[in-house]
Amino acid sequence: MLKRIDSILGLALVLLIAAYLLPASSPQAGTSLDRVRVFTRSQEFNYEAWTYDAIWLKIRQSALGLPQTIERGDQIALVMESVRLTESIIQAEYQLQIIYTDPNIKDKEQASAHLRAEIETLTTRQQKVQPIAESVIQGQVAQILSEQGLTLLGQPTPSVWYHVSPLPMNLVISRRDKIEQINAISLQPGVTLEDQIQIEDDVARTMDASTLIVPVGGIGAYPTMVMRTEYFAWQVGTVVHEWTHNFLSLRPLGFNYATTPELRTMNETTASIVENEIGPLLLKRYYPTFAASRLDLGLVAWNPSVSQPDDPPPFDYRAEMHTTRVRADELLAEGKIEEAEAYMEARRQFFWDNGYAIRKLNQAYFAFYGAYADVPGGAAGEDPVGPAVRKLREQSASLADFLNTIAWMNSYQDLLDAIGEGQ
Repeated sequence: MLKRIDSILGLALVLLIAAYLLPASSPQAGTSLDRVRVFTRSQEFNYEAWTYDAIWLKIRQSALGLPQTIERGDQIALVMESVRLTESIIQAEYQLQIIYTDPNIKDKEQASAHLRAEIETLTTRQQKVQPIAESVIQGQVAQILSEQGLTLLGQPTPSVWYHVSPLPMNLVISRRDKIEQINAISLQPGVTLEDQIQIEDDVARTMDASTLIVPVGGIGAYPTMVMRTEYFAWQVGTVVHEWTHNFLSLRPLGFNYATTPELRTMNETTASIVENEIGPLLLKRYYPTFAASRLDLGLVAWNPSVSQPDDPPPFDYRAEMHTTRVRADELLAEGKIEEAEAYMEARRQFFWDNGYAIRKLNQAYFAFYGAYADVPGGAAGEDPVGPAVRKLREQSASLADFLNTIAWMNSYQDLLDAIGEGQ
């Protein structure tokens, strides 16, 4: 009887936390953005339905007692099987797309029959393996967090819960005269490119704003949403990143996420710092092969000592993006909006010439990507918020000390005071 009461209380707590952490999927009623929803309402993502479905899925997984009933070696093997299945499904889906794109293939249904059968077989197996893999990774993340002192009464709070799922796309709306996000609207996964462009153009015209629809890799709902990917190291990092948002959302910094651009950057940079420290620890312990081959995402600078004297230096994406942001900020500060937008478009073509396909480079692009300032340079430009967060981490005795300090901040001024740079 007591166990049943504990289960009911536990479920009630989960539902309460989920309701509290539920992301806003649209602008609040009564704002000047109401007219914008004429263009987005039919495409907006339903977080409530997704969240409650995911909660019940997690509860069913917990009822099975997984992964505690599986030996550690078997747990890791199941996770690896899930990774291989995901990779095979993505490759088969790509081959299927090629068949339906190839004008020389007349009978596309017959030509793709074997692939569709393969995808069905792989997906059936993945539906059995993935829930176990998620439970295993949740437990592994929780273990590392506990060892870092990020617990309440011996457990990470909230518990590490995530679910791999198709993610909504994010319509980012920025001022034109300044790189500053003024709102964001979550749209259904799979919005066609044609519809994306139409929505961007309609909203930009209606608000005289800069707009861009971007994909996202994770969302801090509860359970958190994580994108399907074959890049396992990245996925583990995203699980940690989104748990950090859950942690912060129960405290002032996360509660005030959307209050100011500075607080948004503080949130995202903090989550990225935690991701970059916890992720490698987990990979090193449980998946050393992935730890050894973790993608550096282009963050390693060119070292001329390993190049031939007559070789040009490789293209430094982060440095060039930093240069672009700084110059765009300068032009906007001078009131040269059209000149800044023309400059960013010219730079977009420059990135294309160097192998980076960026569909649109504008104020909204920098407003979104510039908030992730855990590494110097890049889209953040000379924004001082990221460096201030990094300085707090450097001054902190531990990751837990850093996170527990910044989580209770209500403003950028609080951060400056904490690092000794307040006025």
